[in-house]
Amino acid sequence: MSAASRRLFFAFVFSLPSPKPSHASSHFLLLRRLPFSPPPQQPPKATTFSIRFFSSSFPRSPAMPYKHHDRKQWKEKPRVMPAASVAASGSGSGGDDVAERMTVMSIAEQATSGGNGCSSSSSIQFGTLPVIVGHSAAKGQHPGLWMPKTYVTASEAAVPRATATAESAAAVVSIEKKRESDSAGSLTRLFQGPLGENFVVDNNTFSRAQIRATFYPKFENEKSDQEVRTRMIDMVSHGLATLEVSLKHSGSLFMYAGHLGGAYAKNSFGNIYTAVGVFVLARMFQEAWGTEAKKKQAEFNDFLEKNHMCMSMELVTAVLGDHGQRPTDDYVVVTAVTELADGKPKFYSTPDLIGFCRKWRLPTNHVWLFSTRKSVTSFFAAYDALCEEGTATTVCKALDEVADISVPGSKDHIKAQGEILEGLVARIVSRDSSAHMKKVLQEFLPPPLDGIGHDFGPSLREVCATNRLDEKQQIRALLQIAGTSICPDQSDWFGDGGIAHSRNADRSVLSKFLQAHPADYSTTKLQEMIRLMRQRHFSAAFKCYYNFHKIHSMSKDNLYYKMVIHVHSDSVFRRYQQEMRRNRGLWPLYRGFFVDIDLFKVSKDKASELSKESHALLKNVNGSSDYGSTTDGLADEDANLMIKLKFLTYKLRTFLIRNGLSILLKDGPSAYKTYYLRQLKIWGTSPAKQREMSKMLDEWAVYIRRKYGHKQFSSSTYLSEAEPFLEQYARRSPQNQALVGAAGNLVSVENFQAIIEGSRDEEGDLHPVEDLASSRTAASLDKVSKDEGLIVFFPGIPGCAKSALCKEILNTPGGLGDDRPVHSLMGDMIKGRYWPKVAEERKRKPYTITLADKNAPNEEVWRLIEEMCQSTKAAAVPVVPDSEGTDTNPFSLDALAVFIFRVLQRVNHPGNLDKSSPNVGYVLLMFYDLYNGKNRKEFESELLERFGSLVKMPLLKTDREPLPDPLKNILEEGINLYRLHAIRHGRAEPNKGSYAKEWAQWEKRLREILSKNADFLNSIQVPFDFAVKQVLEQLKDVTKGEIRIPEAEKRRFGNLVFAAVSLPVPEIRDILGKLAANIPEVEAFLKDKEPEKNLIKAHVTLAHKRSHGVTAIASYAVHHREKVPVEFTALLFSEHLAALEAQIGSINGEQISSKNEWPHATIWTAPGAAAKEANLLNQLHSEGRAARIDIHPPVTVDGVMDFY
Repeated sequence: MSAASRRLFFAFVFSLPSPKPSHASSHFLLLRRLPFSPPPQQPPKATTFSIRFFSSSFPRSPAMPYKHHDRKQWKEKPRVMPAASVAASGSGSGGDDVAERMTVMSIAEQATSGGNGCSSSSSIQFGTLPVIVGHSAAKGQHPGLWMPKTYVTASEAAVPRATATAESAAAVVSIEKKRESDSAGSLTRLFQGPLGENFVVDNNTFSRAQIRATFYPKFENEKSDQEVRTRMIDMVSHGLATLEVSLKHSGSLFMYAGHLGGAYAKNSFGNIYTAVGVFVLARMFQEAWGTEAKKKQAEFNDFLEKNHMCMSMELVTAVLGDHGQRPTDDYVVVTAVTELADGKPKFYSTPDLIGFCRKWRLPTNHVWLFSTRKSVTSFFAAYDALCEEGTATTVCKALDEVADISVPGSKDHIKAQGEILEGLVARIVSRDSSAHMKKVLQEFLPPPLDGIGHDFGPSLREVCATNRLDEKQQIRALLQIAGTSICPDQSDWFGDGGIAHSRNADRSVLSKFLQAHPADYSTTKLQEMIRLMRQRHFSAAFKCYYNFHKIHSMSKDNLYYKMVIHVHSDSVFRRYQQEMRRNRGLWPLYRGFFVDIDLFKVSKDKASELSKESHALLKNVNGSSDYGSTTDGLADEDANLMIKLKFLTYKLRTFLIRNGLSILLKDGPSAYKTYYLRQLKIWGTSPAKQREMSKMLDEWAVYIRRKYGHKQFSSSTYLSEAEPFLEQYARRSPQNQALVGAAGNLVSVENFQAIIEGSRDEEGDLHPVEDLASSRTAASLDKVSKDEGLIVFFPGIPGCAKSALCKEILNTPGGLGDDRPVHSLMGDMIKGRYWPKVAEERKRKPYTITLADKNAPNEEVWRLIEEMCQSTKAAAVPVVPDSEGTDTNPFSLDALAVFIFRVLQRVNHPGNLDKSSPNVGYVLLMFYDLYNGKNRKEFESELLERFGSLVKMPLLKTDREPLPDPLKNILEEGINLYRLHAIRHGRAEPNKGSYAKEWAQWEKRLREILSKNADFLNSIQVPFDFAVKQVLEQLKDVTKGEIRIPEAEKRRFGNLVFAAVSLPVPEIRDILGKLAANIPEVEAFLKDKEPEKNLIKAHVTLAHKRSHGVTAIASYAVHHREKVPVEFTALLFSEHLAALEAQIGSINGEQISSKNEWPHATIWTAPGAAAKEANLLNQLHSEGRAARIDIHPPVTVDGVMDFY
């Protein structure tokens, strides 16, 4: 057949209409075999080609059911793999034309030598690449033939593979790009429009959802960190649980579910993050298995797919942006292994995870177990002693000494990442974990590394350095070099037929998924979860993409998608936890949440049968409690106890230097100082360390401003500037070295950093410049200086009485207690934009107290106020109506009812919002919605963090009756109506939208119900004069510096220096008084010392961090806050020192011993003498340079074991 005839034949074939859906059983069979004459000038070793066409009819018959636990399930039909895709180990199917793949066209090339046409590869050479050809005819190839992309001509195959380098990956990319562009749009043409566009949900439509990859749920502790620590200690002490602690490597979340399941980052897939992850994981197999790596990679992929599992890892590299320290190596550490076969994820315990990793020779983390009260209290004390200066070496050493079990990681943090340690993760696990761990460690010994010393080809950094064109080029090169054993299909990155994942699937996919009948229990639970999150307006996105891994199974009535559940705010996890407490059957909300979705249609008979099962599932879903009340014998609340403990040396680099760069370079050193001091205060940093940090960061500010001025530079490479500065600063003194932690040996990344388009940050901790504004803080309100101004503003809702309050403040004699003038700017009287007017007024009168009489309901306004504070040297204080709030709003419905009621009492309001306004209810609901998404605690915490203090205006009586049902119902009806209106019309006025009639009726009924309940609404309000008095008192306290951030907001645990027995000072004074009364020598010595006046504190030191080490201090933690008897046997004194000799007793039968050679309590030091010199008094006595007065009989007092 000539080339022209073949082209005519193909044109005719693909113009034929598709079979009707009712004839699903018929097959569109073209030709079983179409022979071609061999092309001219063929090489001596002849090659045979064949083309086969199979059915491409649409729709395909639905998947066949199978039985599981006596419940019918629906299973995907086995995939038909093209022969070309399975014939060669080096082939990849990620970019083949979709139209050709949908018809299952197979072109097989078989060489007479028995090979598959692919260039051969060394069993260990990791960096080799197959030469890829596009659709154009290759040299020596017949122009009418298309060759698979991983096949080569004889002349190309003769090129030695061992010569391939990272540069060859770049050459591959240019060829690949043309092939991709040639194939673009074929899928759309095949379906005559966007895939799934005409898919209509009816009674025969079902959905099947299965979680494909996920990480642990993000459980937010409702209690403070100190309360969580106390609970952890209590559980371990009573034998109810074990505390498990692991290192927090500083990297990005990477999840892998096999070559078919996919590779995922925290909230995305198909990008540079996942390509780097696949490459590094492949390299880990190479290092572990050597020449067996490719075989083991394929086996591992098959294992994950067969068991439907996912593995989560911390991906640590130098190419994806700077964290606390650039790692020496690029590596992964396995942090979770998850079974997904039964729908709901089941996470391996840590012992099982270690067994799994040792079986497959995968990298593991360093883990410690604490199963006794002594060990667990020692752990927290060790952290507290190291939290401000701990590095990987000191932390690991201390934990090894106090833990009951220590399991070193296969990747040494010190060697692979460095000394800068991000933190520790402590969580409660089963009390049987220790025994389980010992059994696993005996059964699975540390595996060998067979690949050490082998040449793996170009490294990650070399590949990224060679391919600098764009992100796609780097991705292609990384996946090609990783090899087809671990990544035979690149469709997650490049789509199929030119449709890539950068473009979402049809927006209606989510609605269709929720409308379709659930085909199994897991689908029912996932639908329940998504519906709840949408109904509660949780800040999350449900993004759907085409699933090209199942392209061969797609038809018009059987569609496959991937869904990414992306939670935008950490508060969503906490709010979802509250929902789980109310509905025990809810599945958890996971971090890194990816779901495979199948939408399909079945026959009417089968649909009837499935619908009955679906209705039964839906009927039982609310009563289900498969979430379980216990986990490993632990109650839910306890099973999820976890705490993250970070180190100051890491936070110095990431939070203070990196995240503060935009403030420093844009707003200057003064604003930067305000920023970092606020952060240090929030963390509870010790005063001494704050002073050291302030000195260093001020010097850093001068250094970097001199170099860059106001020019910004990328925070993703900030260590290129920060590390040299820190290194030279650390060299000046041991104190500086302890402050910095570790510096030097900088890894240069400028030439090999991965190209991340769109300034994405998968982990979310590289803040863009605009996000940092929320971290800027106003001047500290610990005390408002008289030479600076004050802005009083109102995050409230119309009707909260702010204007009336401002008038009362203006009319108060003496203002706020100082001589600064008070000025009010009423928003309703200002023409134009209000906040720029306030800023202008502040610049003219910077020392004025400004009452910003306008509602300030959102973060955008708060940022403007912060900027005004910085530019005009002012502090700011928010005044908020006091209210309990709801789960999703800082204001309760009671408060909203009062606000609306007050507005409807107005007459001739300057802002025209009074009883004559037809849309009062709508306007207040609009303001109420602006606060939606934060509960009261979150609302107040954010204001406190930004502005340092908070004034609450009393609003409702605490002993009031509940809101009457008619009031509650009309408000809830209005909230729902507003949400419908906002979705369809945005901020359009209610009388102009499709709900105009409903709004008019609702406003009328609202006024009627409020009028009927007027007496109730008046009775529940706090008297206005009382509210004014309370606000004035709080504002005066602010100006005096008497309002502080609540202790719970700034609780600190760290920076322990020494352990000691704290002594009761009155009893020590009494001992000295009695000695002076009976012994003239003592009386003469104490005569001018005045112990009654000068002796304020007394203690017996047990251990000091510098002298005795961290674990010595930590060993006393088990007796923290417990009473211990101390016996005093003598008084020793010299010209410069005086101390009581002490002998410490026991606690619960355990003798308490001091690490000091001579235990004592120092009672006096001369000017210029250090208290630690009292350690020498006993020696001075033996040398005749100090006096000793024995106490007969010895005197005993009770002290308390404490840390300092």
